[in-house]
Amino acid sequence: MAEQTGGGTATAVPDVTIEAPRASRTPQGTLYRGSTGMWSWVLHRITGVAIYFFLLVHILDTALVRLSPEAYNAVIGTYKTPIMNLGEIALVMAIVFHAFNGLRIILIDFWSKGPKYQRAMFWIVIVLWVIAIAGFLPRQLMNLVADFN
Repeated sequence: MAEQTGGGTATAVPDVTIEAPRASRTPQGTLYRGSTGMWSWVLHRITGVAIYFFLLVHILDTALVRLSPEAYNAVIGTYKTPIMNLGEIALVMAIVFHAFNGLRIILIDFWSKGPKYQRAMFWIVIVLWVIAIAGFLPRQLMNLVADFN
């Protein structure tokens, strides 16, 4: 800003202070860090890997039938234990969560309002998962108790 004075031009300096930006306390570079989206991502990956390894073992033990029916029967016999019953419960829980969360991911990807409602959809997935598991768990726990008898 230049002002004309009697003897020449004077420049007025505005009285403005510019503060340096503060360092953010939240980490930058990711949308989900520590939020429901991150936990959904982590659980989806864990359940996916668990299902993959189950399928691998299932294919291998089923293939034993062609090699040796006795070996197949021996392996299947080891599956009829309480520990494997707990493993079956964990497997069903993983499959049900993975399926519901997969539908949620599809909605986020293909529904224009999906990203806006991703958090609410995560909690809907959890509620549906609890309802589905509540229907499955009593019968499976009865099988577990029967294994001990």
